[in-house]
Amino acid sequence: MKFFQTWQGACITDGITGEFFPAQVPGNIQNDYAKAFSWGDVNYADNCKQYEALEDYAWLYRTELIYEQNEGERIFFVTYGIEYEYDILLNHKKLLHHTGMFSKVELDITDELKNGTLLEIYLYPHPKREGADPCRDQADQSCKPAVCYGWDWHPRLLVSGIFDETFIETRTDASITFCEPSYQLSEDFKKADLHFEIDCGETVSISLYSPDGQCIYEGTSHDIHLEDVALWWCNGQGKANLYRYQVRSSRDTIEGHIGFRHIRLGMNGEHAWNYPSEFPKSRSYPPITIELNGRPIFAKGSNWVNPEIFTATITEPLYEEQLQLAKDANMNILRCWGGAIVNKEYFFELCDRLGLMVWQEFPLACNNYVGTPDYLAVLEQEATAIIRRIRRHPCHVLWCGGNELFNGWSKMTDQSLALRLLNKLCYEYDREKPFIPTAPIMGMGHGHYLFYDQESKQSVFELFRQSDNTAYSEFGIPSIAPMEILEKVLPPELIQTPTPDTAWETHMGYNAWTPDSWLCLGIIDELFGKQTCIEDYIEKSTWTQCEGLKCVFEEARRQKPHCSMAINWCYNEPWNNVAGNSLLRYPTLPQPGYYAVRDALRNVMPSARIEHFSYEAGETLCAELWLLNDSDSEVSQTVRVYLEINGQKEPVLTWETGTIPANTNKKGHKIQIELPQNAPTQAIILHLEADCGNSSYKLLLKATKQEEINQHRLNV
Repeated sequence: MKFFQTWQGACITDGITGEFFPAQVPGNIQNDYAKAFSWGDVNYADNCKQYEALEDYAWLYRTELIYEQNEGERIFFVTYGIEYEYDILLNHKKLLHHTGMFSKVELDITDELKNGTLLEIYLYPHPKREGADPCRDQADQSCKPAVCYGWDWHPRLLVSGIFDETFIETRTDASITFCEPSYQLSEDFKKADLHFEIDCGETVSISLYSPDGQCIYEGTSHDIHLEDVALWWCNGQGKANLYRYQVRSSRDTIEGHIGFRHIRLGMNGEHAWNYPSEFPKSRSYPPITIELNGRPIFAKGSNWVNPEIFTATITEPLYEEQLQLAKDANMNILRCWGGAIVNKEYFFELCDRLGLMVWQEFPLACNNYVGTPDYLAVLEQEATAIIRRIRRHPCHVLWCGGNELFNGWSKMTDQSLALRLLNKLCYEYDREKPFIPTAPIMGMGHGHYLFYDQESKQSVFELFRQSDNTAYSEFGIPSIAPMEILEKVLPPELIQTPTPDTAWETHMGYNAWTPDSWLCLGIIDELFGKQTCIEDYIEKSTWTQCEGLKCVFEEARRQKPHCSMAINWCYNEPWNNVAGNSLLRYPTLPQPGYYAVRDALRNVMPSARIEHFSYEAGETLCAELWLLNDSDSEVSQTVRVYLEINGQKEPVLTWETGTIPANTNKKGHKIQIELPQNAPTQAIILHLEADCGNSSYKLLLKATKQEEINQHRLNV
C-alpha cells in the first residue's frame, strides 16, 4: 500500500529557516515558492528573472507520515527522483545523504518510526563548480541537467525538488520489489527465449498475453519459449506489437509489456568501408544506420527537450499529446538530448505503444566533464540507474554519451574518463544495444540553424545540397511565434517594436545564439525587403521555416543510403519563446513548420531537389524530380508537375517512375522552367502531384534590378 501526505516547504538562508508554505509532491520547490508569494506567470515578460535570487538557497520539505502497519510488515520511504543533493531525516535524525536525481531510493524507516512521524527532506543549493562563469559551465561536475543554467531556448532558471513519484509503502516477504523481463531472439527473429528476473520472497505466477490479447502462457516458470514471435516495429514500418504480462504474488500484482525486436547500427551505404576513398587512408565513418529486425531504417524525427521548465509538472497527458503529434508527423525517432532531464517512465511506455524509437543521451551536454573521482562516482550511480530503468523498453534503440562533447566548446575525446565509464556501463548492463560517445561523431552533422547564411549568401537549398553527412542529428530553421503567443508573453507596447534588452531578448528573440537570433529580422529584410510590421515578419519567417525544413529533410532522404538519419532541432519547448526552432509552441501548439515536416516525412512521396529558394524574374528554375520510398514495399507512381503563378497552374511535364524497390529512392527528370519577366507576385509554387500524395514548394520570385529601379522612379 502507498500512503501520500500533505507537504510543506521553506527556504533556508544563512542557516535560518523561513516561513513554511504549501508544497506539491511531486513538485519543484521554486515553483511552489513562487505560487505562495504570488510571483505571477513565469512565461510573462521578465518574470523568470526573479528566480535568480533563489539560486543559492537551501530548502526544506516536511510532512507528518500517516500509515497503517500490520504484523510482519516493514515500512519503506520510496522516491523515483529528488533533485539534486539532499538528506532524508526522520524525527530530525539523518537517515541518508544522496547526490543525484535519476537513481531510485528505497529506504527502510520502520525502526525509526517509534520515535515519531516527522519526515524532512533537506535540499542543498544547486551544484555550481567553483570559479565557473554563470552559465552551463557551472554544471560540468554534476549530473544535473545543464539546460536550467541557461540555453538559447531556455531561460536561466535552476529548479530542484521532489520532482518524481515519492511515497511510503508497506512490504512483506510476499511483496514484489523488482520485476524485469529480458529475451534472446533467434537469428531469424521468429523465436524468443524470455526470462523474468523477479525479487519476491515467495513463488509468483506469470501470465503472458499476445498482442491480440490471447493468453499464451500461465505458470510459475521464469523462463518461457515462444514460437512465431510478432515483432515490434517503429512507426511507418509495421505494427508496434506488444505482449502484456502479469506477475502475481499473494500480495502484489505487477503488470507490464514486452516488445520483441533486434537492433544494431550498420555501416552507411555500399561504399562505407572505402570512405574516404583517397589516399592517405583513414578509418571509415562509424556506423549510424539503424537496422531494426534486420531492416535498414531511415531514421527521421526530431530532438526532444524537456517540455516544461518545472520538470515535476510534466504529466502523462502532456507526454501523450506531444508524442501522438510526433507519430502523426510520420516521425519514427526522437533524440532525447543530453542537456535535459531523462524522461519519466510513461514517456517510454507511450513511445513503446506509438512505435517511436528513442535515442537516449546521458546528462552531459556541451561541457568538458572532467573525470574527477567525485563526479565519476555520481555519474556511475546515475548512469547505472538510467540504464537499468530504460533498457527493457522496445522503443529504446541507442545510447549516447551526451551532446556535442567532441566539439571545440567541450573539448572531450573518446579517452575522457566519463565517456569510457559510460561505454563500460552500457556494455555491462545493456550490451546488445548500440552506444556512441556523443553526437556529432565523425561523418555526422549538426547545423545549420538558420535559413540563410548572410556571409556566403546561400540558403539551406544550396548548403545542404553540397553537404555529405551520414546523419543530420541537428539542424533547424527558426520562425517567429504567432501573434497569439506574443500577446501572452510581451507587454502590449513591445509587440510591434522588437528590441534587445527587453522581454524580446528574455524570450530568446535576441542574443540567444547570435545578436539577431532567433528573430532573424536582418535575414528577412535581406531576402524580402524591409518589412513594415511584426505580422509581416511572422509571415516571412513562417514561410522560410516551412520551406527550409522541407528542403533539409527531403535532401537528407535523397542522400540515402550514405545518409541514414535526419533529426531536426527541435521538437518542443518548455515555455513560450518569441522565436525559435521548435515545431510545437509551448505547450502543444503545432506550428506551420510542424505540418511542413509532416509532409516531408511521408514514407512514399514525390520530391524536388530545387537549386535555389530565391529567383529573379526571367531566370531559369532548375529542379530534379525524385520519388522517395522509405517503405518496405516496391512502388510505382505517375508524377505530374505544375508551376503556379498568381493562382494559375500550368502543366510542366509528367514522369512515369517505373517500379522502385522497397527502401529505395529514384531520381527522375531534370526540369528547367524559364520564369516570366513580369510577374506581380513574390511567390511561385512548384507542384508535384501523385497517387501517393502531393508535394508543393513555395519559392521567392524577385523583380530584376532594372524593374526595381523603374518601380522606384514610378513611386517617386
